[in-house]
Amino acid sequence: MTRRRLVVLLVCAVLGLAGCTADEPATTTLRVLASSELADMRPLLDDLRRETGIELVLDYQGSLDAANELVPGDYDHDLAWLSSDRYFQLRYEASGTTEPPPLSTKIMTSPVVFGVRAETAEQLRRNAPDPQLSWADIADGAAAGLVRFGMADPGRTNSGMSALVGVATAAAGTGSALRQEDVACDRLRGFLSGQTLTSASSNQLVSDFVADQDKADGLISYESVLLSLNASGELQEPLEIIYPEDGMVLSEYPLLLLDPERRADYDTVVGWLRSEPVQERIMARTLRRPVDPDVRRDSRLDTAIGNALYFPAQLEVIDTLLANYEPDARKPGHVIFLLDFSGSMKGERIAALRSTFTGLSGADDTSTGRFVRFYRGETFTLTRFGGQVLAEQTFTVNGPTDAVAMRDFLAPDEFDGHTAVWSTLDHGYQLAARIVGENPGQPVTIVLMTDGRNNVGVSLDEFLGRYGALPPEVRTVHTYTIRFGDADPGELDRAARTTGGRMVDATATSLHDAFTEIRGCR
Repeated sequence: MTRRRLVVLLVCAVLGLAGCTADEPATTTLRVLASSELADMRPLLDDLRRETGIELVLDYQGSLDAANELVPGDYDHDLAWLSSDRYFQLRYEASGTTEPPPLSTKIMTSPVVFGVRAETAEQLRRNAPDPQLSWADIADGAAAGLVRFGMADPGRTNSGMSALVGVATAAAGTGSALRQEDVACDRLRGFLSGQTLTSASSNQLVSDFVADQDKADGLISYESVLLSLNASGELQEPLEIIYPEDGMVLSEYPLLLLDPERRADYDTVVGWLRSEPVQERIMARTLRRPVDPDVRRDSRLDTAIGNALYFPAQLEVIDTLLANYEPDARKPGHVIFLLDFSGSMKGERIAALRSTFTGLSGADDTSTGRFVRFYRGETFTLTRFGGQVLAEQTFTVNGPTDAVAMRDFLAPDEFDGHTAVWSTLDHGYQLAARIVGENPGQPVTIVLMTDGRNNVGVSLDEFLGRYGALPPEVRTVHTYTIRFGDADPGELDRAARTTGGRMVDATATSLHDAFTEIRGCR
């Protein structure tokens, strides 16, 4: 008999405690700030208490809410157990503290993936260039109205933030961690136009979806959550799990030591959680992937994760993504395209313009093209101009016929011998003033494309004088200028910067790349 067992038996005998046995060692309590989805670990934590004498008392919060509560040097808990600590680490670095970061050990993993009804998945494949679906294909389907999905609030949850980071990383197409310049223009609006369900936690998102399964075609969440949902028997039909080929963000559920004086207890807990028998029990109960490579995987976890995406290295990038996600920022916008139809645009140049709009209407099968396509609910005013406004029409995208109508509007070979660049931009702002007045809160942007120099109408200085006299709410409308051919780069840059926009030089790349670059800029 061990000394510890003898002591426990003597205490029981002296105090006459009913039900007291040597199998339940004296309990040490650790207070833990935990992500809310870890509630499914409760039965295993009861085993931890029985087998080690350490009780974890979990204080549940959304992952990002929990990370925001962790103030360096002023922690209210002994440990933190988050679905991911990447956001916390960014905030920690930004705080400027000189204290070393908390010790962190990953316990289990689960990628953020897409679960969708089989019929919808098949429809997405029919419209995709590759049967292995990507975030770009999902974004394209959402923009076209083919798929509706639920996603937890990225401002409060790791699953929502990981999804947002994953999609934005795929949209940037750099293959590396997102930078501030990658998110300066929001390319996720088409994707987010398909979101019909959200909640403050991953668990609540599942509950809401189960309660009203006609509200969405699928969910973006952890692999473990979606597999467990499929096994629950609560769905009308199981969801097909899509592992996007352009990458996923992996959650590693790290346990963080906040109070260094509890290091010995922390090591005991980590050793127990990472032991092979417990890793097997975690997998069996939660369907999260074990970090122990020797643990034999459940067959449902055999799918290779493939490309694990990098998390941004700058807190400002996350702040921009969250700002773009805000409901007011996601209202379908109104873009005014002022398009040069002077004589110099004949031939290859007008063909390039028409090809660009065909691609933006959904014909561009590249990854970037599928993110920047026109999406349902967006409104566009197309203006053809020469020495004056030649034709103008407004379109709201509700389906393929609207894209065809826009292409038809650009089809006539009707050109003019003059180029009234600044009179046309002045006209654009008069139109913007009317839109702002009729639809307060709707984002409005002007895009001016020209291949020539102003040779009729008002000068740039005259335009800028008129612009300065506009009401403040109209002056918030930014102009993005696209230089093509022989257009004056200095004047186009000056006009764009004065209004809060910028110039893109299509002569250095292509007209298609120029329009793509400013897509989503406001």
